[in-house]
Amino acid sequence: MREFDLIVIGSGPSGQRAAIQGAKCGRRVIIIDQREIVGGVCINTGTIPSKTMREAVLHLSGYQYQGIYGVSYHVKENITMADLGFRVNQVIKTEADVTQAQLSRNGVEVMYARASFVDATHIRAEGSRGQEDLTAPIIILATGTKPAMSPLVPINGRNIMNSDQILQMPRIPKSLIVVGGGVIGVEYACMFAILGVRVILVEKRPRLLEFADQEIVEALSYHLRDHRVTMRLNEEVASVEETADGAVVANLKSNKRIAGEALLYAVGRQGNVDDLNLAAAGLEADNRGRIKVDEEYRTKVPNIYAVGDVIGFPSLASVSMEQGRIAAANAFGIKIQSNRANYPYGIYTIPEISFFGKTEEQLTDEDVPYEVGVAFYRDTARGQIRGDVTGRLKLIFHRETREMLGVHIIGDDAAELLHIGQAVLIFKGTVDYFVETVFNYPTLAECYKLAAFNGVNRLKRY
Repeated sequence: MREFDLIVIGSGPSGQRAAIQGAKCGRRVIIIDQREIVGGVCINTGTIPSKTMREAVLHLSGYQYQGIYGVSYHVKENITMADLGFRVNQVIKTEADVTQAQLSRNGVEVMYARASFVDATHIRAEGSRGQEDLTAPIIILATGTKPAMSPLVPINGRNIMNSDQILQMPRIPKSLIVVGGGVIGVEYACMFAILGVRVILVEKRPRLLEFADQEIVEALSYHLRDHRVTMRLNEEVASVEETADGAVVANLKSNKRIAGEALLYAVGRQGNVDDLNLAAAGLEADNRGRIKVDEEYRTKVPNIYAVGDVIGFPSLASVSMEQGRIAAANAFGIKIQSNRANYPYGIYTIPEISFFGKTEEQLTDEDVPYEVGVAFYRDTARGQIRGDVTGRLKLIFHRETREMLGVHIIGDDAAELLHIGQAVLIFKGTVDYFVETVFNYPTLAECYKLAAFNGVNRLKRY
């Protein structure tokens, strides 16, 4: 039996950072993943493939330049799944190589095997090279998630799919039913709509992306409808069936029937815990496969930590990376300061959404006096040059102290642009920072200054 100081199960973003942090603490670390390639869901089937596919869609469709050259402009006619998959596979390979190199450079051993607990400090690894037992005083679970299943939806990987199977589609359908109005469902609905697919989006809640600012979500909803997406909100699927001619029908609880060439089921994800034999270590998961942890990401068994999507919300790769780093540091007595309130959100819809801080709805519930400043991309020269005349940037600040409370952006490069506002909020800056700061010209960052003036001018009305 081989001995280590730290065993990490899962090589996704949280597992990578946990293993590297442990190695930087001078500990002997091994990372175990049952895939034959590092990167976990993030690199292989989730974040990287979906975001790369989005870029391929934007490029090949010519979408970003249609405002300048006309709606008939395309870089490539008759786009195929092979066209999208080519770019995705290239990026996956490169990212996996980079991750492998980082782990190797930091002296982290990688084992490809299925890991399960023998007890709280012993792991059994079963792979193509046989079985091996390992032991370590610290174990970090970073196993990620898999698409949730439903007995109502018979996934076949062909025309009834989950999000991990998108790139296996034989061709781009003419019509697509997307079940689930969360991040994954909405992102894919946007991509296929840009490709000219007739999309029907079914969501049981009254609005999409309930955790995001309502005005920004309304703007996104406008874009979806503008690209002929039909939204069925407050609706729930009762059953799904495949017809004799190969079409798919979704029967709703309201007795509606929706037909399409294919269906994407994107209602939540389930923690990857089935093979871990958690009971042997004195642990259990909830009905969604999530493992409960404390503020230090420690489970109820003191030497076992859990990080990343397997512990639930917010399930963002960026946050998972930080959770892994913090957990490993805590395990070895190194205290790291990281304020969870300072984590940004990026949603790669078309157009892109990103935000940081409070929403108007939250501030209203908290009885905080606030004011809003808004700037549209079309008001900047850069917006006109790039052809994005619909994007907008929204600042929320305290009406009395003028301290920044939130930044919400929809449009090109929203996730990049957000970090300017994020820094100002973290350092408790005021809206006056943006009024007094000179931004490069022409840039989209000028929207901060325009939005600040817009908000400050509103104060003069009182």
